[in-house]
Amino acid sequence: MAKDSNGNELNNGDNVTLIKDLKVKGAGATLKRGTLVKNIKLTSKDSEIEGRIDKMGVIVLKTEFLKKA
Repeated sequence: MAKDSNGNELNNGDNVTLIKDLKVKGAGATLKRGTLVKNIKLTSKDSEIEGRIDKMGVIVLKTEFLKKA
């Protein structure tokens, strides 16, 4: 069961926000704190989710840097 940084359960289709600035490997970009990640999908690992970010596409993020929107 995937949980965000506050311990809230995450489900497919949820929207989450970043709680910390994150550098994206390979893209040369930084995702800013407060960025909205839309329509997440749970992965086989409880500590990771897939989500869509405007102007970047689909990206895999660790749940420890997210909070439920």
